[in-house]
Amino acid sequence: MKNADLAILGLIVEQPRYGYEIEQVIEQRTMRNWTEIGFSSIYHILGRLEKNNYVTARLQESAGRGPARKVYELTEDGRAAWYEATLDALSTPVRCDQSFFLGLVGLPAVPRDEALLALEKYKQHLNERRDQANARWQEIGDDSFYVVDAMFDHSLHLVDAE
Repeated sequence: MKNADLAILGLIVEQPRYGYEIEQVIEQRTMRNWTEIGFSSIYHILGRLEKNNYVTARLQESAGRGPARKVYELTEDGRAAWYEATLDALSTPVRCDQSFFLGLVGLPAVPRDEALLALEKYKQHLNERRDQANARWQEIGDDSFYVVDAMFDHSLHLVDAE
């Protein structure tokens, strides 16, 4: 199962959701810092999950003037696949970001001042990522589910370690 599939299934495990709501939760939890899910790919992924019988979709009438929404719910097959993939993700370490290591390999051939400038820029991006995650975590506040707290805490520790 692809990481993006697992991430979206995990959000649907919490509760049935419609596509735009999934986008909002991804943004709120800053999930794009650690998984590759583009806004435009959410509906493609939902379609694939539906085709694989992992989710079913039902139309929910809008409370206002807007169109009906397609709400996605987990099937038994989807819950089983999500469960197995979750345990696999929790038990199997993955490699670190390879692009940074590729940059390190090339470091001896880069002039020192340019290398230091690039590394300083990298550090700045890490600081921005940490600040953004901290801000989002504070916005969520005490109402967050303990798993959300664990995700933010883990992400912040990884940034600090790096």
